[in-house]
Formats: sequence, structure tokens, C-alpha cells
Amino acid sequence: MSTDHHVSDPAAPPPRGARLDAWQQRLERLAARARPWSWLWPPVAFAAGAGSFFLVERQQWLGAMLALAMLLAWVLLLSESLIGRLLSRRGYPTLPRGVTTFIAQMIHQETLFFTLPFLLATTVWTSGQAMFTLLMLGMAILSILDPLYYRLADRHRWLYFAFHAQCVFLVVLVALPTLLHLTTTQSLLLALAAMVLFSLPSLMHLLRPMTRGRWLAMLALLPLLAGAGWAGRLWVPPASLWLSGRALSPSFDEQARAPEGGVRLTPEALVDHGLYAYTAIHAPRGLREDVVHEWRHEGKLVDRIPLVIKGGREAGYRAWTHKQNFPEAVLGNWRVDVMTAGGQRIGVLRFRVSETAERATLADGRIQAPPGLPGLDLRRLIARPAESPAPDSEKDTPPATPREDGAGTP
Repeated sequence: MSTDHHVSDPAAPPPRGARLDAWQQRLERLAARARPWSWLWPPVAFAAGAGSFFLVERQQWLGAMLALAMLLAWVLLLSESLIGRLLSRRGYPTLPRGVTTFIAQMIHQETLFFTLPFLLATTVWTSGQAMFTLLMLGMAILSILDPLYYRLADRHRWLYFAFHAQCVFLVVLVALPTLLHLTTTQSLLLALAAMVLFSLPSLMHLLRPMTRGRWLAMLALLPLLAGAGWAGRLWVPPASLWLSGRALSPSFDEQARAPEGGVRLTPEALVDHGLYAYTAIHAPRGLREDVVHEWRHEGKLVDRIPLVIKGGREAGYRAWTHKQNFPEAVLGNWRVDVMTAGGQRIGVLRFRVSETAERATLADGRIQAPPGLPGLDLRRLIARPAESPAPDSEKDTPPATPREDGAGTP
């Protein structure tokens, strides 16, 4: 009587399920080793974001590489989620939720702390943009508070996915202008589309169980969400544009591209000289952007004068408009909003017109640095790369076309 014996071949490769299980155990061990050091990740991400912000002109390739690394991290996170679902459907082991949540937390921290320097620098703090940036700062703080973050991930899944969608919005908004030289409006539209797409899991969790009526409700909510995001664009800082200088003056030296002279802004002075609004707008190299000077009197739009700027100049692209035709009721508070073509505020110049010289704003042509990170001019701490001397008045970089209201020609 003979019996058959099965002898395994030691050289044969292990079953696919065993290999996947081994990879899962390695990732779990790696996550366990990384947890004690996870507190280092937020400051590292913030330093990377600040480095990308301050080096975007002198070492643009480095800023682009940092932004690309952040996008690749998001691709890996999304791939992990899709691959995990495919493996689960085929009966293969998947990573525990604790491990996947830890990985997602690291990606969220990277995104939020990387983009914070851009938001802090480009926010107009006297506008609604301050609320948006403070909200993002609050999300960054939440991402490092493990008890709150994991409670959000475990108990409030729809809110957790909304948190995720907002992080996707930020990474697209900040990274694309540097990587692809897209305008802020193009980047904003793509960021809104990505946010709406990644809001689907949040809406599906919120509307569970998904019936036919709730599916229809979700499909109706998506365009409403996109419309609300577009309507709130004024509150979103243009993460790739900021003012590096601003000034008001009664005259202008176009050869030197600098404001000059000084006068108190009384009605008589405006009739005699008009008023120049000068702005130096910083933009990434290779970016061509349409901007607008919106002249407002007591909050009411009076003139809207378009300009075109080009990125690449470290001190900012110099653009100016000259207003001569002021209304008869000129007294009161004025401001010049510097806007993108898509409706995001880059900066603002404020002045007051009064019959009393003491109460009227002094337009003295002094170029003032805006508050915040750009005003600190930390780029002076970074060594300049060797470069050839610029031609006189930097004529290799043509100025933005100045416009005069009522003139109709540059």
C-alpha cells in the first residue's frame, strides 16, 4: 500500500496572498516606528513650504520639486485607497484603518503646513481672506492633535472626507502655478473641480443610506457646492501672487518706473494732478497674469482698469494706473483693489480725500512694503546666484502697460 506525499519546493515563490501579507506587516512595522517621530513632520513640511516660497525665484526648480513631491504624496495616498478596495474585493488582506489613517494624517499635515507660508504671505488681512487663512491654520492645528484628528476620522467620516477634500483644494491651488505656470484663475478652477470630486465620499456618508432620491439630491448638491466655492473666491488668497510694494503719487517717472512727488489729497490736488496708483506684484517666473486696478469710492466701484503682468522679477512686476477723471462728490474714503481677472484680491491701497489738508492722505510716492511675510524681505538672507548685470532700468523686462481712465489708449 503506497501513500502520496506532497513535498513543497523551497525555491518556489510564496503565494501572492502571503507576499501581500508580508508587505502589509512591513508597512505596519514602518508606521509603528515612525509614530514616535511624527511630531517632526509638521515643522519639516512648514520649512519645506517656506523654502519653496522664498526660493521660488532664485531656485525655482527647488520650489517646483517640493511642490511636485507634495503632489506625488497625494497620488500615493489616493492609489493606496483604490488599491486597498481592489484587494479587499478579491479577498486579499488590506492595511488596518489605524495605519491608513496615520498615513493620511501625515499627508494632511504635509499639505497644510506646506501651503501655510503661501497663504500667510498672500492673505490681505483686512479682508475676508483672513477668515479663510485662519480656518486653514485651524485645520493644520487639528491635524497634529491626535485625539481630535482620530476622533474625526472614526466618528465623523463625512466631516473627515470634507477635511480631505479641502486639503486637495489647497495642494492644487498652490502647486499648479509653480509647476505648470497656470494663472491663478485656472488653478482656482481646477482646485474647485478637485474639491468637488473629492467631496463625493463626504456627501455619500452624509446621505446614507443612498436611495434614488438621495442620489439625485447629491447630484444637485455638487453644482451648488462648486457655485458656492466660486462665489467665495474673493475670500481665497491668490497663493502665487502678492504685493511686494505699493505707493500713491501725483506724478510718475516712466523712465525709472517709479512714483515721485508728494501732495495732500484734496479735491483741488486731484483736479490738478490726478493720482497714480503704483503696485509691484510678485509672480512666479513664466507666469503671465491679467490683473485689474479697481478704484472704489466708499465701497462703490468707480473704475476698473485692466493690466497684464509677467512673473520672474524678484522685486515684483511694476504696474501703475493713472486716474484723472474723479467724480464731483470726491470727498471720503477711497481704495484701489488689486484683483486677478478671476476676482481674487491681491492687495489694496487706501486713501482719504478731504478738503482739510490735515485729514487728507499724503500721497508722497514712497514705495511701502505690505505687512506679512513679503514685507519681511527674508530673501535678503539667501545668497544671490551669480548673474549678469541687468540693463539700465531692467529694460529686458517690459513694464505692465499703464492705463489712464478716460484716455482710452496706453
